[in-house]
Amino acid sequence: MSYDLVVIGGGPGGYVCAIRAAQLGMKVACVEKRGALGGTCLNVGCIPSKALLQSSHLYEQTQHELAEHGITVGSVSVDIAAMIKRKDKVVSDNTAGIEFLFKKNKIDYIKGAGKITAAGTVEVIGETNTTLTTKNIVIATGSDVTPLPGVTIDEKQIVSSTGALSMTSVPKKMVVIGAGVIGLELGSVYRRLGAEVTVVEFLDVILPPMDGEVRKQMQRLLEKQGLAFRLGTKVTGAVASDAGVSLTLEPAAGGEASTLDADVVLVAIGRRPYTEGLGLDSIGLAANARGFIEVDHDYQTAVQGVFAIGDVIGGMMLAHKAEEEGVAVAELIAGQSGHVNYGAIPSVVYTHPEVAMVGKTEEQLKDAGVAYKVGKFPFTANGRARANGCTDGFVKVLADAKTDRVLGCHIIGPEAGDLMQEVVVAMEFGASAEDVARSSHAHPQLGEAIKEAMLAVDKRPLHV
Repeated sequence: MSYDLVVIGGGPGGYVCAIRAAQLGMKVACVEKRGALGGTCLNVGCIPSKALLQSSHLYEQTQHELAEHGITVGSVSVDIAAMIKRKDKVVSDNTAGIEFLFKKNKIDYIKGAGKITAAGTVEVIGETNTTLTTKNIVIATGSDVTPLPGVTIDEKQIVSSTGALSMTSVPKKMVVIGAGVIGLELGSVYRRLGAEVTVVEFLDVILPPMDGEVRKQMQRLLEKQGLAFRLGTKVTGAVASDAGVSLTLEPAAGGEASTLDADVVLVAIGRRPYTEGLGLDSIGLAANARGFIEVDHDYQTAVQGVFAIGDVIGGMMLAHKAEEEGVAVAELIAGQSGHVNYGAIPSVVYTHPEVAMVGKTEEQLKDAGVAYKVGKFPFTANGRARANGCTDGFVKVLADAKTDRVLGCHIIGPEAGDLMQEVVVAMEFGASAEDVARSSHAHPQLGEAIKEAMLAVDKRPLHV
């Protein structure tokens, strides 16, 4: 079978690339070995974790927050099996939706492992072994869990995010290794469901990519919720037994070892590019020292006609970043002007409250010697946040000191991820803080906090 484009990988970047290419008139095939489209994000990542975050948040609200609203309930308990079943249905409905989109756009969905045997040739080993010829190949194979030396993941007592999304009971004690997005989100899920959760992090801070002020505030809020943190600490070993898991810890800076026991340990120290079995060597292509496939500004690898996008090329390892690259590379292959503005890609942590960021942090601006202004506004001064009973956090805006152009925004608070999109659009259009501040915001809404923070850049907020 001959194609204009074969995409290897059916995750967010791959399936979106395939759909956009088909829209542009190409004959497209997408090769995916998982047996379900959507990649890690949809099957064992973003979507299932958000389903459990929502379920666990409702449980906690029912237990602790409804009485404040004058709502009285009786005994409340968790049916973890039902919760996991709902999560699985959310996943299956979404994967079925992508298959429908493939049929709608006349994309051939080929189940199997794709291997590039030559430029323009992809061999598929799967339900039916086949060889595809194509004018272009896009590698969109994503990433996999980063292993931790001395800690063997068995997906039962020592789990990755995959195992944490399918546990059949709530552990009494849980240790999360890694204070990044995945660790804090899943740690929050099981803390709400009743586990005693300790987060161990090698660095001295949580959420390393975030603005420093945001990191400190978020740690205080999570500690208030019941999460314990051991920062500046490395895990050097783990021994699992019928009694649980015993971890060996050491100070990251060096020092005396100690132990920490848990029923379940979640390893969440990051992700690494997945290139296994792709046959890169057969076309003279090699990953770099960090395992990423290197590409130029058009996502072209060193081999003509072979492109790569998403986690496998590095950068922000986010589903929506991969989607944007998928659209861009499809348009570039079609002779159009595909482009991604990496300075306006948001990042969100779906804890409660949520954390969201876009653009530069204050630390980055200082290091680059950029003169900037800061505008802040607390949710305690927002009428809708008070009405909702969600007043933790703030909006922080960073703007150029001379031009007033918005350089970055950081939010801790209710619906932070959704609120941030207004700022993303503003930055995409090169807006100033004044532009956003003079835009009318409906009252009462959480978005008024954005407006006020933009006003605060010029030291003229109205409600604080």
